[in-house]
Amino acid sequence: MLSFIRSWLPGLPSFQWSILSTNPIDSVLQGLTGACGISVLCNLMRVYLFIKCLSDPEQLSAQRDRLRSPLFFTEILHLCVLSSILSVVGARVGALVVLEFSLRAVSTMLSTRKGSQNSQLFLLCQYSLGCALTSSLSFLQEGAPHRTLSLLLGAGLAGLLTWHTQALVRHVGTMYELHSKQRYCGVCITLLTCWHDIPALLTTALKITFAVAGMAAVYLINKDFLSTSEAMRFWTPLTICYTLLVIYMQEEQQQNPSEEMALQTVFVRMGGLLILMLTVGKWLDVLHILVSLLGEVWCLLRARAMLEVCRSQDCSDSEGVYRRGAERWSPNTGSPRGHSPPSPSIEASR
Repeated sequence: MLSFIRSWLPGLPSFQWSILSTNPIDSVLQGLTGACGISVLCNLMRVYLFIKCLSDPEQLSAQRDRLRSPLFFTEILHLCVLSSILSVVGARVGALVVLEFSLRAVSTMLSTRKGSQNSQLFLLCQYSLGCALTSSLSFLQEGAPHRTLSLLLGAGLAGLLTWHTQALVRHVGTMYELHSKQRYCGVCITLLTCWHDIPALLTTALKITFAVAGMAAVYLINKDFLSTSEAMRFWTPLTICYTLLVIYMQEEQQQNPSEEMALQTVFVRMGGLLILMLTVGKWLDVLHILVSLLGEVWCLLRARAMLEVCRSQDCSDSEGVYRRGAERWSPNTGSPRGHSPPSPSIEASR
C-alpha cells in the first residue's frame, strides 16, 4: 500500500528528496510525533501555570487570561509548522541540538539553588524535545521491518495525547475556577490536589526522553565517520564549541532572562553550531541549522505569554525562598530564631 502511495508522488530527482531522510513518509511521521510531543508539553505547562495563578491571590487576572486556551486554528497552524520543520531537519543536526541542550540542562540544574524553581526551562526546551523525539525514533526504528507502520502507530498515539491535553486546557480555562469550588468534577478535583506534581512529572519524562535521545545522538553522529581520526576531527571542535556555549549560558543564568535575552541566546547557540558546520560539516547541515533556528524562534514566540508568567513566578518564588531563609536567622546575632545566645548574667551564675 505504501509503495502504491509513493508511486503517485511526483517523480522528482533523488537529490531533491535528500533534504529529508531516505524515506520522506518516515520523516513526516517522525516530525509529526515530535510536534505532538511539544504540544503536550506546552499544554501541561499551560494547565500548571493557570492553576498556580488561581491559587495565588497576588497574581493579576490579566496573566490568567493570557494562559487560557488559544484558538483552534492557531493550534493547528502551530502543529503543522513544527511538523514541517522537524521533518526537514536531518538526524545529524537534530542530534547536535539534543546534545547541546542536554549539557545546558545539566549545567542549569547544577547551578540552581536548592529550593528555587526554574520553570522556564520546560518552555525553553520545546524545540530540543522535538529533535530528541525524532532522533530517538530514527535510532530505535532503524532497520525495523515495519518501520513506517510503527511510526504511523506512534504518531497516532502522540496525536491522541495532544488532543486530550488540548481538551484539558480548554476545560481548565473555562470551568476549573467554578468546579474547584463546587467540587463535583472529577478532573478538576484531581487537578486541585495534584496540580503541583505536574513539574515533577514533566521533569521525569524529560529526563528519560533526553537520556535515550543522548545515546541515539551519539550513534547518529558517529555512524557517518569511516575512521577514528575523522571522528576526532569532528568531536574536538564540537567539544570546544559546547564548552564555550555552556560557559556563556552560566553567565546568562545569573539573572532572570527577558524575552530579548532568550532570543539572543538562541541566535548565539545556533550561530555557534553554524560556524562549526561551516568548518567540519556539510552544506546540507548548514541548511538544517538555519531551519532549526526558525524552529527555535517559532517555539519561543508561540510560548511568549507562558514565559512571561514563568519569569514573574520564578522571581516571586526565589524571593520567597530567600525570605524564609533569612527569617531563620536573627538580624543582629546571626543565630537562628528561637535559639538566642545566653546572657552574660546566666553565664556568670554558672
